Amino acid sequence: MFKSILVPFDGSKGAETALRKAAELCRALDDCKLTLLTVYRHHSMLEASISMVRADEPGNLDDIMRGHAKLVAEHGKAIATEAGCPNVRAFVKSGPTARMIVSFAQEHDNDLIVIGSRGLGSLENYLLGSVSHKVTGLSDRPVLVV
Repeated sequence: MFKSILVPFDGSKGAETALRKAAELCRALDDCKLTLLTVYRHHSMLEASISMVRADEPGNLDDIMRGHAKLVAEHGKAIATEAGCPNVRAFVKSGPTARMIVSFAQEHDNDLIVIGSRGLGSLENYLLGSVSHKVTGLSDRPVLVV
């Protein structure tokens, strides 16, 4: 049935619930691979200018966001491994969240996307719709919203 499941993971309670459901599915299927994807957004010029004024917080904002995303992805991988999925890979990407999830699933030939109905979100999500809603509209493969 499903051989490769993608779980977008942002560290939220909804994403963790989706990850646990995907791990349960993977355990029930033979030779199933579980892939986690943590997506962070490139900061805007306004955010960059604000970060330059804070001299006590050195570092490039993108590097800081990437580092945090890696920690989130590692945490997700630990949860999946603990849930009984030994074949787990985790990736970190930057870009528009929903589009990145869908293009990643296509590029890596994931045949199911399991996503939480609510993530960490932002004001943009309240105005334009949730990531899970966008993924279901953009994806050419099945999406399970948990």
